Amino acid sequence: MSQLRELAHHSNAWPFQEARQVLERVQARPPERGEVIFETGYGPSGLPHIGTFGEVARTTWVRQAFQMLSDLPTRLLAFSDDMDGLRKVPDNVPNQDMVEQHLGKPLTDIPDPFGTHESFGAHNNARLRAFLDAFGFDYEFTSATECYRSGRFDRALLRVLEVYDEILEVVLPTLGPERRATYSPILPLCPRTGQVLQVPILHRDLDAGTVVYQDEETNEKVEVPVTGGHCKLQWRADWAMRWYALDVDYEMAGKDLIDSIKLSGRINRSLGGTPPESFTYELFLDENGEKISKSKGNGLTIDEWLRYAPPESLALYMYHQPRKAKRLYFDVIPRHVDDYLNHLAKFPEQEPNERLKNPAFHIHGGQPPEEDVPIRYNILLNLASVCHTEDKTVLWHYISRYVPGATPENAPTVDSLVDYAITYYRDFVKPHKAFRQPSAGEAAALEDLAGRLEGLPGDADAETIQTQVYEVGKAHEAFPDLKAWFRSLYEILLGQTQGPRMGSFFALYGLSETITLLRRAAAGEHTA
Repeated sequence: MSQLRELAHHSNAWPFQEARQVLERVQARPPERGEVIFETGYGPSGLPHIGTFGEVARTTWVRQAFQMLSDLPTRLLAFSDDMDGLRKVPDNVPNQDMVEQHLGKPLTDIPDPFGTHESFGAHNNARLRAFLDAFGFDYEFTSATECYRSGRFDRALLRVLEVYDEILEVVLPTLGPERRATYSPILPLCPRTGQVLQVPILHRDLDAGTVVYQDEETNEKVEVPVTGGHCKLQWRADWAMRWYALDVDYEMAGKDLIDSIKLSGRINRSLGGTPPESFTYELFLDENGEKISKSKGNGLTIDEWLRYAPPESLALYMYHQPRKAKRLYFDVIPRHVDDYLNHLAKFPEQEPNERLKNPAFHIHGGQPPEEDVPIRYNILLNLASVCHTEDKTVLWHYISRYVPGATPENAPTVDSLVDYAITYYRDFVKPHKAFRQPSAGEAAALEDLAGRLEGLPGDADAETIQTQVYEVGKAHEAFPDLKAWFRSLYEILLGQTQGPRMGSFFALYGLSETITLLRRAAAGEHTA
């Protein structure tokens, strides 16, 4: 066993912990197909969103970790529940009147309101694939409609027919009296209307593989096969059947589906399967700590995140503490950009066992890029703030002096960070800047710092400058602690309550410019 594989077997990084559970599963029960199946699910009545990214990314990291532990081949199925009957018209589609005429039909039987694909389901499936491809995920797209209608699910559906009563015993106790009276795990597709019907099943014929229901409009009894796409399953039974038919070994889901996972697992066992290893991740919270709701629109979309930061920062957000509820709002973006850059910078110097715990290892499939990014996102944000500018050339004037020889052409990552920082500054920092006047004690400290910086050589580095900042804060009684001193610097110089490491910022801004800034602020002249 290689040293890296041995270390992976003992790493406490959560993808390896999950992967070891999958390994124990397949060692105890070798997969009949000789490959390990990872799965993620997608409901194509809506467009891919930030949660879709998180689930596929996290599953990918577990799959990559498993590949370090085992030589068994793996596949990641991105499964689309595109045979579901559409219950209501989404708010964000055109031609809503047309779509409304097809309510109740499978998404793949509804004309595409956008007019670009053969069906609404096909349109959203294409969006899903384009979405996943844009992030470079390695996956196999799988359509429920194709699985039902091609016969891929036929054997499993006949098995559902066989254990129908057992499934009822599992599900009925979870339902209310009214729903319990009409519930069936098998939903016929009406030959007359094409709609997915939630109707009682009057008769089951195991030998013929059919079910009989009564058409509520014609009062006729209708017999349909459960196979070949003539029926589909209620979603919890569908989930269990899918695990059984596709022999799924691993699938994660949100905390709100814990009860459904348990119920689907029981149905899967009734079919004769073994439920996949599962991982329950926490849900996202908005800026007020409330659960994010698509209907409320109180969250942050993936397009919004990527407007202000690179995709690797979003990946880091998804990597960290997936079992912990986290705020998903704009103010978390800058920290995750810089945290990602810090993880990337540490990687080359780390020991192999530490590398396996580094999020950059998982984000980049074990091969993080070797790149020196000498300036952090928060520093650029504060540079734009002090300069009161959205002009890249102004920021690059300071950057090229701080990093001699750096240009937008030979430092493309820094250049992209400049673009992101300017956009974030314009939308979130600039509208809320509020400079304040210094007190007499604060003004004296600012003047003291300016004098000390005057005594430094022009090429003093960030650490040397930071030392002087610390010394001034400790020398003046106006500040009970250094935290109060730094808060004063942020509020007086930057017009905000939080800020960067001042030594690094002053080094980037330039000693001469910093001294001028400090003296103007001490005199009460520094305002936006």
